Amino acid sequence: MQRNARAVGHALSSPQVRTAMHAPGGLRNPAGRAAITAAVAGAAFAHHHGGLWWRHAHGGFGWVGPVFWPYAYDDFYDYAWWGGDYDPFWDYGYGDLYAGLFGPYDYGTLNAYAAYLPETTGSVRRARAARTRDTSATLADMCGSDSKTIAGFPVEQFRNAIQPNAEQAAALDDLANASQQAAEIIRNSCPKDVALTAPSRLAAMQERVQAMRDAVNTVKPALNRFYGLLSDDQKAKITALAAEQRGAQQGDTSASGGSCAAAQSAAADSAMPWPSEQIERDVNPTDAQRASLTALQDATAKAADILKSSCPPSEARTPPARLDAVGSRLDAMLQALGTVRPALDTFYNSLSDEQKAAFDAIGPARNGAAMASADEDEAPRHSHHRRHHHGHGIGMRGLVFRMMGL
Repeated sequence: MQRNARAVGHALSSPQVRTAMHAPGGLRNPAGRAAITAAVAGAAFAHHHGGLWWRHAHGGFGWVGPVFWPYAYDDFYDYAWWGGDYDPFWDYGYGDLYAGLFGPYDYGTLNAYAAYLPETTGSVRRARAARTRDTSATLADMCGSDSKTIAGFPVEQFRNAIQPNAEQAAALDDLANASQQAAEIIRNSCPKDVALTAPSRLAAMQERVQAMRDAVNTVKPALNRFYGLLSDDQKAKITALAAEQRGAQQGDTSASGGSCAAAQSAAADSAMPWPSEQIERDVNPTDAQRASLTALQDATAKAADILKSSCPPSEARTPPARLDAVGSRLDAMLQALGTVRPALDTFYNSLSDEQKAAFDAIGPARNGAAMASADEDEAPRHSHHRRHHHGHGIGMRGLVFRMMGL
């Protein structure tokens, strides 16, 4: 765990991440944001991050330590304003809910991430101060610590493209202000504490998605008014500007991953199978608990179906239509969370402290096993040593969670 903590601190303070975070226009490219989240989310797992099971189809991550949906405003902003055949916004879905149920990070790694959350206190604050002497790339930055930066609404680009009259210019200014307010709403949903249990992770996830939905509601009236005032020629110019922006952002974001429906289906059907054997072995539920567990499993299956059926409509060709699609997707995510959370609470509350600790350790243990397997594949001459080392690490994680539970 100490090794994981050092890796997280190194990734957050590395020159490469700092440069990417603060390069002019660097975060306007979805591929750049995915690269940052990949570097930080997989820091504790070194070069094995390419095989991490909660990685998105286009390289990003839904969870970076305790933060769900880093760069949330930027992601829905890019799709709503610029569009595209497939955008990283649509990577978020069932896989992230699954990662919320079975948190991938161990206690030591989350402790390291906690030092970079805003408004921390006590020993964590002192650790944060020590680690961030020369660090400007933090989890708070990914949440939008500077709302003016993440809002980034291209007022001047739109103004130059359409040459608005006085009424249109006023509406454009109102839209810019609404965009700023939306960014602030999302920024305020950044977690102040680390969620260590499955119920608290899903609660944090729901709060984040609800904030995004509120942000959409804030922007929608201003966008509809502005767009409704435009002539057909001005709308065509905005369409051309969007095509230009999409061309500049292509990078690696459209190179792989397939369609939204395919990505969601892969996550639900094969990439993230329900860990029945681990639960049976480690949690050892009673018959009554097993009935609640079956209800939880059924609820997650329903959530997967909800999310698979809410992919982007092909006819969303204007900013108002794409913003409506964003709102519908967020509604589907809230519906999915609302389906799973009650079933999870019922099951989790039926567990003893020891069983809760075992359930919370399933995700970290799974990652530890995957790392051990990868190490053995890459260094067979030292396989015996590596099996011993990683097996011990998994046991220590379980011990930590048991101590927390007690």
